[in-house]
Amino acid sequence: MKKRRIARRSLLCLLLAVSVLLAGCTYLSDEKIKLRDLDFTVLGEEMIPKELKSIIEEKKGTPFQITYTDNVNLYICIGYGEQETGGYSIAVEELYLTNDNICVDTSLLGPEAADKSNRIPSYPYIVLKTEYLEQTVIFE
Repeated sequence: MKKRRIARRSLLCLLLAVSVLLAGCTYLSDEKIKLRDLDFTVLGEEMIPKELKSIIEEKKGTPFQITYTDNVNLYICIGYGEQETGGYSIAVEELYLTNDNICVDTSLLGPEAADKSNRIPSYPYIVLKTEYLEQTVIFE
């Protein structure tokens, strides 16, 4: 009886140890390792390609994340949908390359208190132009 109890505990400890090791392997394989930051340009309205501009116009009422390429450049577009007022801006927190992906992180910055009196809806979005790469873009 005592030997069975010890054997069960040993088996449970072994199973627990294997589970922890397997979980650790999974965690490490999903880790994003930054290879390098990507250079980019934030495009003004006049610099956005016509076809991309029309896509943005269709989607701007709701939040969107799209990519577009002309086989020379990659365009990464993030829209935050309709906002009650104007005065919003978008900050690019990160744009970097990993082995498998391009990762982009942006945040919407609210208007100043004085800008909130303007009750005309706005549709804040940003278009980033960077080098053409074939990796998948991950929006964080």
